[in-house]
Amino acid sequence: MQKWECTVCGYVYDPEQGDPDNDIKPGTSFEQLPEDWVCPACGANKALFMKI
Repeated sequence: MQKWECTVCGYVYDPEQGDPDNDIKPGTSFEQLPEDWVCPACGANKALFMKI
């Protein structure tokens, strides 16, 4: 699965780890994240992430 980086702060969303602080389970691809999910580090929306 692809990792995605926040273009605002550099946070990397790793699907293998998920986002446990926001109840996103490991194995959840970036595309499967809810539309209202935001960067846990800076609050940027999904549109500000790029595939790395």
